Amino acid sequence: MHNFSDYIYGEIRRGYILENDEQRYTERRQKFYTFMRVPFEFEKFMFQAYFQIVDSFLFVFTLLPIRFLLSCWFIIARSLKRLLARFSQYQRHPRFTDEPPPGASQSGGILQPAETCDLFRGLILICATFLLSYIDLSILYHNVKSQSVIKLYIFFNMLEVFDKLLSTLGCDVLDALFWTATEPMNNQYKGKRGFQVVYCLIAAIAYVLVHGLLVLLQATTLNVALNSKNKALLTIMMSNNFVELKGMVFKKFEKNNLFHMSCSDARERHHFLVLLIIVMLQTLKQYNWNEEQFYILLPDCMLILVSEVIVDWFKHAFVTRFNEINCEVYREYAVTLAYDLASSKLKQAYADHSDLVSRRMGFIPLPLAVLVLRVCASSLTINWWQGYFCLLLGYLCLFTLKIVINIMSLGNSCEIIEEQRQLEQSEKSRMPPRQCASLPSSRHASSENVPNLLHTGPLVVHAKSQPQTPRSSLTDITIQAQAMQENLEQSLIFSDSTVSLNKLGHEPDQPVKRYTTNNQQ
Repeated sequence: MHNFSDYIYGEIRRGYILENDEQRYTERRQKFYTFMRVPFEFEKFMFQAYFQIVDSFLFVFTLLPIRFLLSCWFIIARSLKRLLARFSQYQRHPRFTDEPPPGASQSGGILQPAETCDLFRGLILICATFLLSYIDLSILYHNVKSQSVIKLYIFFNMLEVFDKLLSTLGCDVLDALFWTATEPMNNQYKGKRGFQVVYCLIAAIAYVLVHGLLVLLQATTLNVALNSKNKALLTIMMSNNFVELKGMVFKKFEKNNLFHMSCSDARERHHFLVLLIIVMLQTLKQYNWNEEQFYILLPDCMLILVSEVIVDWFKHAFVTRFNEINCEVYREYAVTLAYDLASSKLKQAYADHSDLVSRRMGFIPLPLAVLVLRVCASSLTINWWQGYFCLLLGYLCLFTLKIVINIMSLGNSCEIIEEQRQLEQSEKSRMPPRQCASLPSSRHASSENVPNLLHTGPLVVHAKSQPQTPRSSLTDITIQAQAMQENLEQSLIFSDSTVSLNKLGHEPDQPVKRYTTNNQQ
C-alpha cells in the first residue's frame, strides 16, 4: 500500500525503457528518415525527367525544321529519280510491271516512315501557327482583364483541367496520324488510306490549334494576375497548389499511380516555366523592353515556381508516407526513363525520343511550341540584316543547348543503367544457387524436385513483375532491352561512361525474343 507522497514521487521520477518497444520505434525512425529523403530522391528523378522534356521541346525549334526541309527535298529528288527510272525502263521495255523502286518504304511511299512523321510534324506546326496568328493578343488580354477575380480563378482552373484532358487526347491523335501514314498496306487499300491520312491530318491540326489556344488563354490569365495592381488573383492562383496538396495526399496511391503523378509534375514545371517566359516577353514588349519591369516581375515569377516545387515536395513525401511506399521507387522510375532514352537510339527503334516522352509523360511539345512562335512573332521585330543575324545566332544557341542537354541526358541514363546492372548482379550473387531438374521453359517444378520442396519448407515465389510497378519490373525491362538488336548508332561522346549502348542489343544471328508482362500498357 502506497501513500500519497509515494504517488507524487512516482509521478515525478517516472521511469520507462524504450527498448521494450524497440521494433516500433525503429520503424518510426525509419519512416521519418524516409520522409526526409523523399524530396531528394524525387528531385533526382525530376532532374532526368525534366531535361528529357526540355530536350523534346527544343527538338521542335532546332532539329525539326532541318528534318522537315530534308523531307521536302527527298520528296522532290526521289520523285524525279523515280520518274526518270520509269521513263528509261519504259523506253527499254514498253510493257513493264509497276514495281516499287529499290529503297522505297514498306508503306509504298517515297519517304521512309521517320521522314514521313517529320513531314507531318512540320505541316502541323506551320498550319497551326498560321491559324493562331489571326488572334489579336491585345484584344484577348483586355477581354480577360475585364472579368472579375472569381471568374478568372474558376476560368484558370477549368483551363488546367482541359489542358490535361487534351494532352491525353493529343497522344492518340498524333499516333493515329503517324501510323496511318506509315502503315504497310496492300494495293487495294491505298486509295482508302489517302482519305484516312487527310482525315487524321485535319484532326491533328485542329487538336494542336485548340490546345494552343487553350495554353494562350492560360498565359493571358497569368499575365493579368501578374500585372494587376491587386494581387488577389495571384494569391488565389498560388493557393490552388495547396488545394491540390489536400486532394492528393489523402488518396490511395500505388506505384503505378505515383509514377504517373511524378511525370505529370515534371510536365507541369516545364509548362509553367514556358508560360512565365511568355508573360515576361509580352510585358516587356508593352513597356518598350524596360529593364526595370523585368526586375519587378521576377520576384512574383520566382514565387510561383518555388511554391510549385515546395508543394511537390510535401505532396510526394506525404503520399509515400501514407501509402507505405519506399523512396527507392523513384530510382525505379529513373531506370524506366533511362531505358526509354537508350532504346530510342537504336537504329531499329520503334519510336522517336519525342514520341516516347509524349507517351510516357503526357507532354506534347507542338501546342506549346505553336504558342511560343506566335508570341515571339508578335513581340520581336526583325529589321534589316541585323535582325536576321540575331535570329540565326539565337537558333545556333538553341541548337547548342539542345545538343548539350541531349548529351547530358544520355550520359546520365548510361550511368543509371550501369548502376542498376551492378545492383542486379550483386543481388544475384547473394542468392543461393538454384538446383532444379525441370526445363527452363517449364512453369512447374519437376517430379524430382517435389520431395526437396516439401522438406525445405514453404515455397517462396520470386516474381519478376509486381502489380504495382509503373510499367514492368526492372528485370523485365533489362530482358526487353537485351532482346533489342545490336546495331546501335555509334557515339564517341561517352568516353567517361562505363556503359556501352551496344550491350543493349543481341547477336545478329540469334532470333529476337519478345517478352510481355501483364502490366504493360
